[in-house]
Amino acid sequence: MPTPLDSAFDENGNEDTTPSSLSDQRAHLRFDKMFTVRLESPLFGESYCIARNVSAGGIFLELPDPLPLGATVRVCFLVPDGSGEVVATGEVKNHYFINFTQGGTSRAVSGMAVRFTSFENEGHHILADCLSRMRVLH
Repeated sequence: MPTPLDSAFDENGNEDTTPSSLSDQRAHLRFDKMFTVRLESPLFGESYCIARNVSAGGIFLELPDPLPLGATVRVCFLVPDGSGEVVATGEVKNHYFINFTQGGTSRAVSGMAVRFTSFENEGHHILADCLSRMRVLH
């Protein structure tokens, strides 16, 4: 049975860049749930941040100082349903600086979008299984 990741990654968890897979990548199931993520970068070291949204193709990370666009990162996290750990390599694709009002108080959140380029071990299957079980946003 195909999983949401099958169109974007091969059996080894490496990115599939064939034209048909590129058109399917925006169709990934995603869930909106906050959880802690360890972020590793060869140039910027290790830090912890908050994941706000994750899909088979990438993740939005909330952190005060987003890494530069194009930076290669390693993202490590336990999936929210506790069924396993995902370790993925990715690239910083976008920065976000969000200003909003909550309860009459001005607030701000900054973060970055990371596009997954490969997974270690069975991370792509663990994430796909989790996405199929959890309530998802399309």
